[in-house]
Amino acid sequence: MKYARLGTLILLPFLGAGGIVGGVHLIAHPCENQWGVMPLSLLQYSPFHSYLIPGILLLISNGLLPLWIYLRVRRSHPFSGLSTAFQGCVLFGWLTIECVMLRIVAWPHLFYFAIALALIVFGLLLNRRQTSVPAQG
Repeated sequence: MKYARLGTLILLPFLGAGGIVGGVHLIAHPCENQWGVMPLSLLQYSPFHSYLIPGILLLISNGLLPLWIYLRVRRSHPFSGLSTAFQGCVLFGWLTIECVMLRIVAWPHLFYFAIALALIVFGLLLNRRQTSVPAQG
């Protein structure tokens, strides 16, 4: 169980930092191809005409939320295991919707899908430990 906590304490800030950097960049440059990898033409099958709304959603759902959950896990807050699993589901949903809207699956998607699954598993393991009742003797 301590490996689940350690993995969670590594993955959540990693995800949060990436979400903040990516979200702020998309918000600051919603119509420009600053990094050279995301032209606006990628959005042709989505309801968005710029990266502004996706940037705001990324910042909140995969930037700020995982850092808040990290603090909950760090403080051993009740339900921090379920919060971690929830974050894994949020990331999994984000990636699924992104792949469908962009009609692309690239290696970073697979990398982050693995992180999402790890967060779900780690969160459920942490929750199991938090809800287990000590044996009475």
